[in-house]
Amino acid sequence: MLDADFFRRWMTATAASVDREAERLTALDSPIGDADHGSNLQRGFTAVAATQEKEAPDTPGAVLTLAGRRLISTVGGASGPLYGTLLRRTGKALGDAGEVSEEQLAEALRAGVEAVMTLGGAAPGDKTMIDTLVPAVDALGTGFAAARTAAEQGALATTPLQARKGRASYLGERSIGHQDPGATSAALLIAALAEAAGE
Repeated sequence: MLDADFFRRWMTATAASVDREAERLTALDSPIGDADHGSNLQRGFTAVAATQEKEAPDTPGAVLTLAGRRLISTVGGASGPLYGTLLRRTGKALGDAGEVSEEQLAEALRAGVEAVMTLGGAAPGDKTMIDTLVPAVDALGTGFAAARTAAEQGALATTPLQARKGRASYLGERSIGHQDPGATSAALLIAALAEAAGE
């Protein structure tokens, strides 16, 4: 079973990973976006980690809901609302339980991903974070390591796609050949989940 400590480890590991990879995320964002994806997420997840230490929510759902709120309040552009919605909706789906199973996490994360799809209007194949999150959630039933692999493959698979949503979609065919920064940061989130689980 997964308790609040596990979810705090997940958010802390995500913050550390985003911190390490911020320059790469911004470099990916530079040709097809605003060149601020890394710095925006870095600011957001640094705030999440600081808030978790201060407030120490005591249920899995509360950890993710608080993280989502912090992201929405600190991250500019589309990233804050999208990641904030993902974590808040996942947290809400987990409810008030003190511990949740891996199956419950997978179901809740699926609800979070669906909320992001509704908010952003994106579907698999549109060259967004959805291309990472959908296969990751599908693989989560097999284990955290499988979800990480699926997420990494999903992010890489955005490279040959033409963007149909978000800032990159304005470039049309010029978006082809660039790995999507949102899909890449989503893979970091899923990799941090596997790290928190010790996989």
